[in-house]
Amino acid sequence: MNEVDLRDSSPEPFLLFPKDFLWGVSTAAHQVEGGNCNQWSDWELAGRIKSGDTCGKACDWWENAERDFDIARDLGLKGLRLSLEWSRIEPEEGRFDPAALQRYRQMLEALHERGIEPIVCLHHFTHPRWFEQRGAFLRADAPQLFERFTREVAKAVGDLCRFWVTFNEPNVYAACGYVLGEFPPGHKGQLFNALRVNRIQARAHVLAYRALHELVPDAKVGWAQHYVVFEPGQGMASRWVASLLDRLFNHTFFDLIESGRLGFPFGLLNGRNREARGCCDFAGLNVYSRFHVAFDIRYASTFFANVFVPSHVPQGDPGFDRPYGEAYPQAISEAVRRAAGLGKPIYIMENGVPDAEDQIRPWLIVSALRELHGLIAEGHDIRGYLHWTLTDNFEWNEGWKLRFGLVALDPETQHRTLRSSAKLFSEIVRGNGLAVSTMAPAPLSNTLP
Repeated sequence: MNEVDLRDSSPEPFLLFPKDFLWGVSTAAHQVEGGNCNQWSDWELAGRIKSGDTCGKACDWWENAERDFDIARDLGLKGLRLSLEWSRIEPEEGRFDPAALQRYRQMLEALHERGIEPIVCLHHFTHPRWFEQRGAFLRADAPQLFERFTREVAKAVGDLCRFWVTFNEPNVYAACGYVLGEFPPGHKGQLFNALRVNRIQARAHVLAYRALHELVPDAKVGWAQHYVVFEPGQGMASRWVASLLDRLFNHTFFDLIESGRLGFPFGLLNGRNREARGCCDFAGLNVYSRFHVAFDIRYASTFFANVFVPSHVPQGDPGFDRPYGEAYPQAISEAVRRAAGLGKPIYIMENGVPDAEDQIRPWLIVSALRELHGLIAEGHDIRGYLHWTLTDNFEWNEGWKLRFGLVALDPETQHRTLRSSAKLFSEIVRGNGLAVSTMAPAPLSNTLP
């Protein structure tokens, strides 16, 4: 699996990826389906979307996902990750909707018909209103409720899916919901609740992992971890706060799965979950950005860390009130080396950049893949790359402002237009690699005005 060839007989050097390398895209139900009724729907109704946008029909997947599946097929993609919306499947506690499960079954069948491997995510930030109102993942019985949901899904569609992601970015869910206040439930500064949420999610992951292996004989089960590089500024204090952010954000869930407990000193705070140890068949990595960190006493809410993006570094479009992050392909190497400690196959589950004009996305794609090729040559067991995302979608708090799609979408007309990066990615996928001459120089400056 780790063998990588250079086509010496080709007119020019060619970076060839392993046979059966999984090329694809990732998506999320709430961002593409339209018409959802979950805690994020309530967040929108409360006016918490920074751009003031509404989700509306999103990408209209609930009625017409097959339209985008056709695009994925035509691009030559071999994998597509999608989430199944818990709030559709269990709209009331204990009542499961057979029509919703049937629609998801249709979607998975449609992917198979197009030669695309489905990867099912069970929790991509959203869940039913009743679950949120009763405490969500601070509930002691949340793992059992998540397991029950998982079992219903596995019984309904398990014959159509081998790859399962239990949680997408549990670190983002906990940090943005309980420390930064950017996601529902909108709490700020609740570090210990954030750590508790991750411990309970790890327990839910374990129960779902076991249920899936019981009900789906050939299941491959993992989770998708967001990994950010925190680059410290000058001085010991900046290095210390950058290290603290790295430990809290990047390593908490890794620690729970790798060793069954939180790392020091947080493991002293009832941070054990021994049954989670080794409880995954692969590690999924979502990798986008580098942030720079400087110690500053004015930033007490973020542990005295001023987290920023210098103006001169490559970056995509800014968010509503701040830069999205430095586009930093080398972050993939740091993330892969961290995940390698699990001793499991690795999939890049998300990588991309908000870039409506497609100015740096082509550079990002080829630079990220060059990074991946080098890692595989070193012996790392990396088995797939899924770009974020297929079509522009409703980007959480940023609404329609940030455009991550290989395909541009007009949400009003639902018209789709392939960006040049879609054509580039298609060529790479069909060739299972890329010529060295494809490599574009790094942008000399960002795309901010």
